[in-house]
Amino acid sequence: MRILVKTKVEQPLEKVWQGFDVSLFNKLNPPFPPVKVQRFDGSLVGNEVHLELNFLLFKQLWVSKIVEQQSMPEKIYFVDKGIRLPFFLSKWTHRHILIKKEDGTEIQDDISFSTGTWLTDIFLLPVLWLQFLYRKPVYRKLFLR
Repeated sequence: MRILVKTKVEQPLEKVWQGFDVSLFNKLNPPFPPVKVQRFDGSLVGNEVHLELNFLLFKQLWVSKIVEQQSMPEKIYFVDKGIRLPFFLSKWTHRHILIKKEDGTEIQDDISFSTGTWLTDIFLLPVLWLQFLYRKPVYRKLFLR
């Protein structure tokens, strides 16, 4: 399954790219499940992010690795791939794309995921989509001129 969420922000591309750090990551997390960052290396190839998701009755570890990153004058992107995922996911790829616009930057969260079955993919799709929609006002607030 695929989710694509686009958010327009006012700051220039280079400034937005500089803001993609652990502080931003913590602010982007929705209220549930609470997420604790155990490790955040950054957004360059080979970096890893380790998260602990707290579902109240149990916790799940999520480890992603940055497998691709490119910086161009008009676009900067990086791709994280899940290498250890919560039980309900079998595949995860998240493309973070920043595109230079005349009056700011467009941030794209482009996610491909699988639970292993079509039926559970359909069930999880709206849950994940809402979690990424949660990011839109956070991005807009943090990347004001």
